[in-house]
Amino acid sequence: MNGYISFNAARQTQAEILGGRVLPHLRAQVSELSARGVLQGRGPVFTGIGASHAAAAGGVWRLRDRGVDAWRLSAGDNPIPPPDGDRLVFGISQSGRSTETIASLDSPHRERRAAIVNRPQSPVGDLAAHVVDLGSVNDSYASTLGYTATAMAVALIAEAWDGGAPDSTWERLPEAIAQARSDLAARVEDSVNLFRGAQYADFVAAGSSLGTAEVGALLLREVARVASAGFGTRQYLHGSMESASDGVHVFFGAHREAAAADVLANAGHKVVFMTDSDATTAASVCDLRLPRFTPTQRPLIEAVLLQDFIEGVAGVRGVEIEEFVFHHDDTKVAASARDE
Repeated sequence: MNGYISFNAARQTQAEILGGRVLPHLRAQVSELSARGVLQGRGPVFTGIGASHAAAAGGVWRLRDRGVDAWRLSAGDNPIPPPDGDRLVFGISQSGRSTETIASLDSPHRERRAAIVNRPQSPVGDLAAHVVDLGSVNDSYASTLGYTATAMAVALIAEAWDGGAPDSTWERLPEAIAQARSDLAARVEDSVNLFRGAQYADFVAAGSSLGTAEVGALLLREVARVASAGFGTRQYLHGSMESASDGVHVFFGAHREAAAADVLANAGHKVVFMTDSDATTAASVCDLRLPRFTPTQRPLIEAVLLQDFIEGVAGVRGVEIEEFVFHHDDTKVAASARDE
């Protein structure tokens, strides 16, 4: 990356940078790969770790919804080489230096290697025959713009696969994000207040929003130091919600998620529900109503509002959010001078 900026600064400029810089940059690259015949054939495998893995959820959902047999694999939890060696394998790493992603991407034949990175010149980018870069954007230490830009990249690839085309509504999304932040600021603050004294949080979502639940739990741990976990809706209903106690339960989705939110709220639990549907919930549920966009675009709106919400939680809990507590010496390879 060019450098880190504060979490707050990254959030305030995010919509503008996504629309004015990242989107046209990504569109041009995806169009070029499509014209060269790279984005076709058996469905791709997307592999990454942490937020990079979560960012692929919406795009993979879209590919499967189109009938393309795509996969999302954790770079740290699957044997290498990845299965089905004739597939294109995208290594996703915003830093370009994640050790698990490097190991996974280093295993297929070079012509089957692709990368989604912030900077094209990076260890992950160097391994790949095909690179989609985010444009060397500055990001916060706990990723904000890097996450949403990566989710956008995967979504555009998913829409363009096998002769498809990116949706025409992408140009309207950044403005809608900025408007949603303004319109929902009071409701976000209501959500933040639920966390006063809360011991944990569950994030629950289905379909293309599953990555939002995953990255929400990760970001709350990184930024606000609150124990949290992300779940798919059906997994959550099959026993995980039985331990509900002094926490906050955050749902993303439509009618099934609304029903689960009501069950918890009616039992006296704190619940947040983020949706673009017409589903109704109990009066005690804190609803955030989103503008309607495609299933691959909605997770970007969810993520931006989550970032606002999570910074607020850090504030009410008195947590300094610009540094991590623990350091690990084996999760990133050393940066060379050109990678800085």
